[in-house]
Amino acid sequence: MYINGFVVPVPADKKDAYREVAEKFWPIARDYGCTGHVEAWESDIKDGKHTDFRRAVDLQDGEKVVFSWMTWPDKATADAAEEKMMADERMEAMGTDMPFDGRRMIVGGFDVFLDKEA
Repeated sequence: MYINGFVVPVPADKKDAYREVAEKFWPIARDYGCTGHVEAWESDIKDGKHTDFRRAVDLQDGEKVVFSWMTWPDKATADAAEEKMMADERMEAMGTDMPFDGRRMIVGGFDVFLDKEA
């Protein structure tokens, strides 16, 4: 399993618009091999002594943190999907006006080394 992780600063009044974008994005990602997609709106974020989610994305007044991840069978599938998703006509139909500041979004890929469920 491979994970793409995201930490996104989203204006609180754009929560519904962000959800709409995420809902439209999921079928595209699924069609190219994504096996799961989670979007989580902040509810209990503590201020850290050295760093924290808010400082990581330079959170501004009126914004909330979204923590998100997508699961893939492997890195090769995720990498191959990225270019295909960006070229997909459904992405173009979503437009370029996103309800968040993508310059402050954190994005990363992770190899899973422990995965347990009860």
